[in-house]
Amino acid sequence: MRRTMIYCRESCRGALTGGTSMAAYEGTLSVLDREVRYLKGVGPHRADVLSKLGLGTVRDVLYHLPRSYEDRRNLVRICDLTVGRKAVVAGEISSVGFRGGRGGRWGKGVLTVTITDDTGALRLVWFNARSAWQNGFPVGKALTAYGEAGFYDGKVQMAVPTCEVGVGPEETEDFGQILPIYPLTEGISQNMMRKVTRAALEAGAYQVPDLFPERFRVEKGFPAIGDALWHAHYPQEMDGTDRARRRLSYEELLVFQSACAIRRTKMRHTPGIAFRLGPNVDRCIRRLFPFTFTAAQDRVIGELAADMRADRPMNRLLQGDVGCGKTVVALYALLGALAEGRKSYQVALMAPTAVLAEQHCLTLQSVLERARVRTMLLSRSTTGAERTENLRRIAAGEVDLVVGTHALIQGDVEFRNLALLVIDEQHRFGVRQRLALKGKGPSPDCLIMTATPIPRTLALACFGDMDISVIDEMPPGRAGVESELLPPRKWKGAFRAALGELEAGRRAFVIYPLVDESEKVDLQSATEGFEELGAGVFSGVRCCLLHGQMPAERKRRAMEAFRTGECRVMVATTVVEVGIDVPEATVMIIQHAERLGLAQLHQLRGRIGRGEHRGMCFLLAKPTTQEAVERLEVLTETCDGFRIAEADLRIRGPGQFFGTQQSGMPEFKCYDFADTELLAEAREDAFKLVASDPGLKAPQHALLREAVLRQYAPRLELGGAG
Repeated sequence: MRRTMIYCRESCRGALTGGTSMAAYEGTLSVLDREVRYLKGVGPHRADVLSKLGLGTVRDVLYHLPRSYEDRRNLVRICDLTVGRKAVVAGEISSVGFRGGRGGRWGKGVLTVTITDDTGALRLVWFNARSAWQNGFPVGKALTAYGEAGFYDGKVQMAVPTCEVGVGPEETEDFGQILPIYPLTEGISQNMMRKVTRAALEAGAYQVPDLFPERFRVEKGFPAIGDALWHAHYPQEMDGTDRARRRLSYEELLVFQSACAIRRTKMRHTPGIAFRLGPNVDRCIRRLFPFTFTAAQDRVIGELAADMRADRPMNRLLQGDVGCGKTVVALYALLGALAEGRKSYQVALMAPTAVLAEQHCLTLQSVLERARVRTMLLSRSTTGAERTENLRRIAAGEVDLVVGTHALIQGDVEFRNLALLVIDEQHRFGVRQRLALKGKGPSPDCLIMTATPIPRTLALACFGDMDISVIDEMPPGRAGVESELLPPRKWKGAFRAALGELEAGRRAFVIYPLVDESEKVDLQSATEGFEELGAGVFSGVRCCLLHGQMPAERKRRAMEAFRTGECRVMVATTVVEVGIDVPEATVMIIQHAERLGLAQLHQLRGRIGRGEHRGMCFLLAKPTTQEAVERLEVLTETCDGFRIAEADLRIRGPGQFFGTQQSGMPEFKCYDFADTELLAEAREDAFKLVASDPGLKAPQHALLREAVLRQYAPRLELGGAG
């Protein structure tokens, strides 16, 4: 661990460590960065279990905050219990009973313990209990319990309560106070987690250096860092965590936004290419498109053009809803870079899937018919002599625009003069993958697109070092989509509606989550569904199959057949989530919709209703949880991608919103993305601070600089990758 910390500090001394005194920093290593196994009561085995929660040091444990709290202070008389509410009760054990389960082989069954106080009796029940547990409940002994009151068989009871035998509510750590409830992993209980966090608080809470001077803390209304940590874990009142958590969240945001501000300052001082994007170039580019840009596209193009004219690298995130015309804007930027003919610049467009890369290539070729742009599609399916020749042409500068998948970042791909790269669907690429492509040129401009609309709060929090452009207007002539959530008894109606659209000369998608049958997941596969539909409901209609495991040529033929109308129904996996643009497609039937995320469902739905006829999206689902129902209902209420993204963020949280592949996303432990005002405040403060002290070298900023070093030094270069 110590070796890692030293490496992290050394790796970014140039931007941050000028004049840094490490003596104070080294002093904190003795406690805060001590391995968790050395905490009282932990040891090597429990340390291994804690590592699954990302808890490797005392500092990690201090910032592993509770997800909720239980108020175990107020004792309630048995007669005052309310069904459905949790409470603390105390009484005397009056009877104990055990009813063995079927077979009784392992001595398991239902354990019932009845306690009484001056007001009545309460039955405590444990299921799947062992018969020997009866010995732990001697009749006549005092018992204190905490749980949710229920009503069963005409009597009030508590199922599986927390309890202590032989003590009153004031005589044990489990009662008489507010207890934290932590996120856990298999192998560690709440009681053990509480003991670990209490040991960490006692050892290190007041060893954490306070980044804020006392005067600043008073102005902000923040408690000292040690007090904030204690109160966040063990509040004195149920609402006592608000100030503590706000202070911890602000500090977390300030450190990250300071790192972003430093990164942005560094990039703005890095020499880049100043493209000559003037009125003549603008007119030439616009003549290539058979339509007029929307006002939103014009605004974003202006932002991109200003970036490209500057003599520093562009680092911009472009987002917008499905079908808003992001690809058109990206193509404008690509053509703007290629307009510098005397420089022989090259540009690249990287997409996450071969289907999307091929779709982009077809779109580009249709627009560039009248332009002298040498275009190439490079994918992993290109092998042998053809690939060797393609690589030679790219390296020799004989190709102007290269479209590809991950194949673009392979070590043998070399550009002669890469000036601009566009990365589509950025959340599907890891940070290192994006950096690998940026490394193909000295200081290329970078435009990153995402078709998953990101709420402004999340965008500011996670892409703080980037400029952000949003296309918030749809092109005219789009009829839109209506969505309907259907239970199994109504699934046939979706296919009847599809047949009606097919008879009117339009086309339909049927989406399955899997390619082939899986024994582990009870879902109908795309290949099985293709055969079943072709022989059944769509027997008189030509269908085609599309999934990611098909050879490239078969995928190309399937897409072309669907685009031309030779094939009227496309049965596919979620590979069609992005990249297929067929205005005649008006129906989408999504099988097992409950298994897909909101963003993915919204992307799929965006494949229809792109022409003059209104689209119909049928979500065939059997949701088993309230969360699944809530997610699917959001889709039936709105087609606004930003509103859907906000709901997705609220329901699933930021980590699941991006998915595991978004490895560049900061891991906020305290900030929960709910307090937008706090984020704006921390961001404004951080950028002002770095503007006045670019390297955070002033003595009063030393602790903040050290925090940035510790948390973001290995990723400061990664920050520019989005």
